[in-house]
Amino acid sequence: MSKIKVGLLGYGNAGRVFHAPLIVAEPRLELTRIGSRDFSDKTLPQGATGAPILDVVNDPDIDLVVVATPNDSHASLAELALRAGKHVVVDKPFTLDSGSAARIVQLAEDTGKMLSVFQNRRWDGGYLTARDVVDDGLLGSISYGAFHFDRYSPAIKDRWREWDRPGAGILYDLGPHLVDQIVVLFGMPDAVTANLARQRQGAVVDDFFHIVLEFGPTRIVAHASSLMPDHAPRISLFGARACLFQYGFDGQEDALKRGERPGDPQWGQTPGGRAEIVDMNGERRALKLRDGQYEAFYAGIADAICDGAPLAVTGSQALEVMRVLDAAKISGQTGTRVML
Repeated sequence: MSKIKVGLLGYGNAGRVFHAPLIVAEPRLELTRIGSRDFSDKTLPQGATGAPILDVVNDPDIDLVVVATPNDSHASLAELALRAGKHVVVDKPFTLDSGSAARIVQLAEDTGKMLSVFQNRRWDGGYLTARDVVDDGLLGSISYGAFHFDRYSPAIKDRWREWDRPGAGILYDLGPHLVDQIVVLFGMPDAVTANLARQRQGAVVDDFFHIVLEFGPTRIVAHASSLMPDHAPRISLFGARACLFQYGFDGQEDALKRGERPGDPQWGQTPGGRAEIVDMNGERRALKLRDGQYEAFYAGIADAICDGAPLAVTGSQALEVMRVLDAAKISGQTGTRVML
């Protein structure tokens, strides 16, 4: 079978650092065209040519369109690509609201085309480790958990994610990662209470969130901050039989920025990372952290297009994440608990 020809829309940080190298790493995909408004000082992958975005969408030779443009254009470009008869991958957040997400999911069903969302942090090594522990039932019934994505970035950068525009701010930047991880493990919450803040001097969009998701009596927190020079556990889970603590951030993003690729030595490792289970007697047992596998996302996309295999990240799942983010936004703005 001939390779799946891919058109990538957007060649900023998401397109250049994440999507392009991971597409190239999958042998059944061929990155042939990249759509952007500006290619100055940017080196394109071998075999790929640059073009205006709409030219890529309408190219009859393109099978799969990957949308990695700023957040406020995700829905419109995904719709254009689906109507042009393409399979579509959208970077997170899927859209800016659940209404737009539902419309795109329905359009994919109507056109019979594959639709997925790039939730790459399902393949963080620490998260894979935590998911294994939960799936194996080692913790027992979980009463409380916390998923953190904290970093130290005190200076406001001149980039669209920190401008006062739709889709900017940390809720749409990091929220989709944490909410997706939580929903995969626990399902849809019953209610959401969120606190959003602008903590850095000069910030015009949110740079902090603390979201409490309710699952019956269980409470799970999604937390992100821009002003934390040191970090608590990345994932904490408290069960009836034991607790899990996972420390350290997955190293794949930094590896991609250094030009490393899947298959390279130490690919998928979590620098300085560790995980442990603590039982009810206080005894600690170290766990081996799993290696991260961002390459698994596009391997799954190729499986779906070539063989009809089930998608790891479906449009319906992405819609659920947007419903939770909608509720978090409303809760943060109004100071209320939002039922789902």
